[in-house]
Amino acid sequence: MTPRIEDHALIGDLETAALVGGNGSIDWLCLPRFDSGACFAALLGDEENGHWRIAPKGAHLCSGRRYVGDSLVLETWWETRTGTVKVIDFMPHRAQAPEVVRIVEGVSGSVDMSAVIRLRFDFGSVVPWVRRSGGHRVAVAGPDSAWLRSEPPVKTWGQQFSTCSSFTVTEGEQVAFVLTWHPSHTPRPAPVDPFGALARTLADWAKWSARCTYEGPYREAVIRSLITLKALTYAPTGGIVAAPATAPPEETGGARGPDRRFCRLPGSTRTLRALLATGYREEATAWRDWLLRAVAGNPADLQLVYGLAGERRLPGTEPPLPHGRRGSWPVTTGPGVGRRRLDVYGEVIDSLRLAREAGMGDERHSWKLQLSLLGFLESSWREPDEAAARTRGERRHFVHSKVMTWVAADRAVRTLEEDPSLPGDADRWRAMRDAVHREVCEKGYDPVRNTFTRSYGSRELDPSALLMARSGFLPADDPRFVGTVDAVRAELTRGGPVRRCAVPSGPVRRHGAEGVPAEGAPGVEGTFLGCSFQLVDALLSTGRPAEATELFERLLALRNDVGLLAEEYDPVTGRPLGDFPQALGHVALVGTAVALAGADPAG
Repeated sequence: MTPRIEDHALIGDLETAALVGGNGSIDWLCLPRFDSGACFAALLGDEENGHWRIAPKGAHLCSGRRYVGDSLVLETWWETRTGTVKVIDFMPHRAQAPEVVRIVEGVSGSVDMSAVIRLRFDFGSVVPWVRRSGGHRVAVAGPDSAWLRSEPPVKTWGQQFSTCSSFTVTEGEQVAFVLTWHPSHTPRPAPVDPFGALARTLADWAKWSARCTYEGPYREAVIRSLITLKALTYAPTGGIVAAPATAPPEETGGARGPDRRFCRLPGSTRTLRALLATGYREEATAWRDWLLRAVAGNPADLQLVYGLAGERRLPGTEPPLPHGRRGSWPVTTGPGVGRRRLDVYGEVIDSLRLAREAGMGDERHSWKLQLSLLGFLESSWREPDEAAARTRGERRHFVHSKVMTWVAADRAVRTLEEDPSLPGDADRWRAMRDAVHREVCEKGYDPVRNTFTRSYGSRELDPSALLMARSGFLPADDPRFVGTVDAVRAELTRGGPVRRCAVPSGPVRRHGAEGVPAEGAPGVEGTFLGCSFQLVDALLSTGRPAEATELFERLLALRNDVGLLAEEYDPVTGRPLGDFPQALGHVALVGTAVALAGADPAG
């Protein structure tokens, strides 16, 4: 049986990433980049869609696993009746080609091992032709070529379009497997020394982790989240993908499964702030530079999602899997770029303002771009737009979009007040800022319930309103903000994590049953962990540090055994849902830990 999503750990080389199950199986890997077709896609289907398992014969889940120190090197071990064995999985930081290294090491006694690799290119739809060549197994299909070797060589044979191995390890013995990908029309890269690669990879991660300046509470969780965020960074461009895989559906039996192997603008400010607050200025600068390149152009064309290098035209297909994961279908690889959301304009301008405050340079170039975005907002902010990418329905006047419009104008005013030599009309943006504020407080606030709502005239709540104090739209002690925090807790939580929308009171559509929940999307999402960390921040800002700390620790308990967070959590089943691991959740964890520590040097 394919492991649950929370049974997986992450390894990667800063250009792509793999998910390794607790049963010793790599169930997801795209080569050569995050956004390439998957050669192991069992995560979304079953083993026939491609996987690579190394484990003791007859064993199922491992006895335990951990990351080695502050690294992305995974160590998994099994205790069997004949002995103990461990498997060390990692991807070396890339030199010539992407490589996955798996080192089997005998710890005690003698253990019979089994390995099965099913390479299936293009999300499981292409079975490659496999041949032997100089001690390697070579798999070729169209543009893809993968070479598998072991050191020392072990018994290997083909079976049912898979490559199988059988061997025994005793105490102190090591057997290494190396999988190397390269374009099929190019020469094979020189073989890597797996044991030397392990030493270098551990040293690289130790050096990187030592740069962390955060010394407050929950440091272990912060470091692991930062490592995860680094693993989701596409090193050549500085872009950060939202998640390493096309997401399993957000509800069992449902059809929600958008592709998050791309870079999203929502959350860009929080990402920048988390990196700056923990000492990773180089990564923050790379992310800011990616952002500037991605959004350059006609401001009317601003997207929610861009490619690894800022590409605007992104794929949107359904992988040719025979069936979905655990009865959930279809799973899509569409990133959902064709939606109009005004909040992303404020997000970009807020990010660039934060970068300017941090002294990152390029102020003149960046400022011209911000003026262009502001000009578009000035002519468009009174129009309705669309909400979060996973909801459907007609355009509305969403409160969060208006608040982020206020943020855009406010940051422009503050920048011009600090540097009058910059071009721009501070009075113009000040008038726009005041007009937006008045309208939101008049039309987006429910005085009877003392809370801001999702959209003008709506009774629905939106946890994005928890950001109002952090953004400066309202003081944290404003009764309207305090009331909104209390309303979100009362209506969108059950004393713990936060939902993005209220659970419908009527029947819910599952596999064609009657009923449609809030916002018109079939099925019910779990609680959203990114919003849940926002509630922690809001509780802290409204003078409730004990309650904030209690909720934060409850959220930390939702990480899996190696410290990874999913996008969502189902409080009914006690299971994670959606993207795994999710960049925004780990960004939020870092930011909230820094806030709880009372040390946010990024401002």
